[in-house]
Amino acid sequence: MKRSLLAGVLLASLALAKSFTLEQVLSAPFPYELIAAPGGSKVAWLLNERGARNVWTAAAPDFKGVRLTNYTQDDGQDVGQLRWTPDAKAVIYVRGGDLEFLGRPDPNPMADPAGVDQSIWIAAPGEAPRKIGAGHSPVVSPKGDRVAYLLGGQIWLAPLSGAGAASPLMQARAGVTAGQVRWSPDGSKLAYVSDRANHSFIAVYDFTSKSLSYLDPSVDRDANPTWSPDGQQVAFTRMTSGADGGGGGRGGRRTGDPWAIRVSSVADGAGRQVWKADAGPGSVFRAVVAEDQLVWTAGNRIVFPWERDSWTHLYSVAAEGGAPILLTPGEFEVEHVSCSEDGGEIVYSSNQVASDRLDSDRRHIWRVSSAGGHAPAAVTIGAASEWSPVLVKGGLAYIRGDAKRPARATIQLGTNSREMAPDTIPADFPADDLVVPQQVVYTATDGMPIHAQLFLPPGSGPATRHPALVFMHGGSRRQMLLGWHYMDYYNNAYAMNQYLASQGYVVLSINYRSGIG
Repeated sequence: MKRSLLAGVLLASLALAKSFTLEQVLSAPFPYELIAAPGGSKVAWLLNERGARNVWTAAAPDFKGVRLTNYTQDDGQDVGQLRWTPDAKAVIYVRGGDLEFLGRPDPNPMADPAGVDQSIWIAAPGEAPRKIGAGHSPVVSPKGDRVAYLLGGQIWLAPLSGAGAASPLMQARAGVTAGQVRWSPDGSKLAYVSDRANHSFIAVYDFTSKSLSYLDPSVDRDANPTWSPDGQQVAFTRMTSGADGGGGGRGGRRTGDPWAIRVSSVADGAGRQVWKADAGPGSVFRAVVAEDQLVWTAGNRIVFPWERDSWTHLYSVAAEGGAPILLTPGEFEVEHVSCSEDGGEIVYSSNQVASDRLDSDRRHIWRVSSAGGHAPAAVTIGAASEWSPVLVKGGLAYIRGDAKRPARATIQLGTNSREMAPDTIPADFPADDLVVPQQVVYTATDGMPIHAQLFLPPGSGPATRHPALVFMHGGSRRQMLLGWHYMDYYNNAYAMNQYLASQGYVVLSINYRSGIG
């Protein structure tokens, strides 16, 4: 009788373990890099479907997702750095190489004897993608006639029509590399960062005079150039040489030499300081997830991130200088940020909820005026997480994931929201068989509260004993959520924790103290 009972328990546990496979729970496509086209009538995003990465688009009024490219292999070649052409008729993208760590050798996991490269491509509906040239970090001219990009640390130019070869913008001396290329509003100039290893300048190339100038040069590190709407000035960040620019790595500091925002005249290069961080918390620059760290609005204000109160928030300062305005007050972290075309409205994701209480283990979308004067308004709320918001005609597009349903590109028009490509979720994806993790907060030996997510096997009760696992994510400044994640690695890690729970394990996923929660 004991043998029969044990056999029944074993069979029941095996049946539970086979409710879904690891392949099934990892099969959901992963959307990322959602961007809006000029005018807001279209969006584009990337979708990783079982390792095959493709560009998808959706257009008003229905915003139904369609695949723009048709790469079919899991060949290890990354796709990213999406850009719309100004007429919203085509998408520029980069394929190949390591887009997280630019400059590393191109990965070739398929051992293709022909080799691989990192190249810029253009794709339009009804046409096969066309290769523009080897390189990365493309920026399209406002006139839509050519694209500037980086190759070997230098700026190259190529015509978008394909009629003509790519060529370098200039010959820079050895050891000088370019980055953060930005076109002037009229397309007549290029601003970029000229990196000299232990300091950097903001350089401007004038196509009319074929001349190069440097804006307000110093021995410090200047970065993050952004043009004024009239194209007469450039704003940029200045950090003392050797200061931590917020990129992470060893030796990260809470405080340091305060960073500043400066504005320089393009005509004569003369510059002035319009704002400087206070000493103490926030004196070291910390970036948000955004195309530009500084946004110069049509109202002649500059929006920027600052950790003044130890949380990453958005502030606004007049281009002439003065006291900054806090746009996103509260104890929460601003993360993914984008803005309207004139910079007048900002949309962002954060771990704030409507009651101004910290929702540390989720992300929601908010919107706020860049001029200040009004409290941020909640766009999304609830048990799901939403991120990567972009403004479109009549509403907003973003990516959403919850505890059971994986990340998917979503459009919200008015009060109605829906998925833009619902058919991409496999029919056998085990959403109904997943568990909802519980928020757990425990106290460290020094009194600090530490957040974690607890995954319990299906059907388990308080008196049921299970083998247990502790999961510790990488980063270290990353964070696991109470649902599917906005980064691919952590998205897979969440799927793995769900699978382990289905196999009868209790899983405790820990967010240790240096994480962004």
